[in-house]
Amino acid sequence: MAGLRMSVVISATAFLLGLLFTHWIADSLTLWKSPETQTDSRLWTAATYYAILMHGPPQLAYLYGAVTLVVGVTILWSLRDGRAGNLMFDGGSIFLYSTAVAVYMYSVLPSLSTNFSTLPLPFTSSTPAASLPDFPSSLREPTLELASSHLVCSVALTGVLALQAGRWWAEQADIDVDD
Repeated sequence: MAGLRMSVVISATAFLLGLLFTHWIADSLTLWKSPETQTDSRLWTAATYYAILMHGPPQLAYLYGAVTLVVGVTILWSLRDGRAGNLMFDGGSIFLYSTAVAVYMYSVLPSLSTNFSTLPLPFTSSTPAASLPDFPSSLREPTLELASSHLVCSVALTGVLALQAGRWWAEQADIDVDD
């Protein structure tokens, strides 16, 4: 049963991590850029991506929420066993997973719904960058913070995967010693 729980945690966490990786299209335009190289064109591209996300079908949000809940419940279920390996690896996983969920719930979702759900899209893909309006200063900070929050969530979920792999490795070492 432990193998099934671990498989569910790894698969669902990898799914959520993949969702965050898709945001790299927009996040790569804003992360690690100096103010001199941060152009309005890059910021408009990122803001447009986030606005498109907010106009997507709501059923996707329900699916993402369900997968998020499955991971949390499965890790807590595994933690309930009380074995030392579960306490160490799953305890760390719960901390990292809770951090990712908290950052997403208290930073990403409010920023998306406040700043990008009603954003009028000022251009199409054929609009030349020179004709774009100036990027609103009120959206500059939320756009940059979204990229940073996505990065924090990605690192935390990668830590969950690493801890689950460490747990598997430790359990395999225990099995080898018992044989």
